[in-house]
Amino acid sequence: MKRLPFAWVTAMAGCLLLAGCLSSEEDELRSWMAQERANAKPRVTPLEEPKPFKPQAYTEGAGMDPFNPLKLLQVLRRESAQSSANTSLIAPELNRRKEPLEAEPLDAMTMVGSLDKKGVPTALIKVGNLLYQVRTGNYLGQNYGKIVRISENSVQLREIVQDGGGDWIERTSTLELQEGKK
Repeated sequence: MKRLPFAWVTAMAGCLLLAGCLSSEEDELRSWMAQERANAKPRVTPLEEPKPFKPQAYTEGAGMDPFNPLKLLQVLRRESAQSSANTSLIAPELNRRKEPLEAEPLDAMTMVGSLDKKGVPTALIKVGNLLYQVRTGNYLGQNYGKIVRISENSVQLREIVQDGGGDWIERTSTLELQEGKK
């Protein structure tokens, strides 16, 4: 039979002593928890009695029936008249031929310069690696943007977009001149 080294024997004896100490502390903790549970009294507020429900009778005689189909038709006619009036005032020209720069979003375009060709202001617009010359009246971007003014530093557009209700509204956008990186 082999003898265990002295260090192993002392380590094992120390572990056994510690295990004995832990169990007594755990017992004390368990007894304290049981005592606290017995002394604790929960505070529960009683619920109020529910109020009795009293249904109201529908009396039709005084007013108009809210479920009348004629009333619904009147509202629908009024809304369609308003939306047709809005679309006739502001609407994109859907039947015209699209220009090449209308396929690109306005974010992808940069104005890199401007020039004056025979008295007509012209802007230089860069999309990707291609350079385009545009004039007042040309279209840019995917929101039916029409160029209304070209200056030395910017191109101003009138865009026609749909709002949350489906009506067409006008908004203005500007492309600013982008200086070259030095």
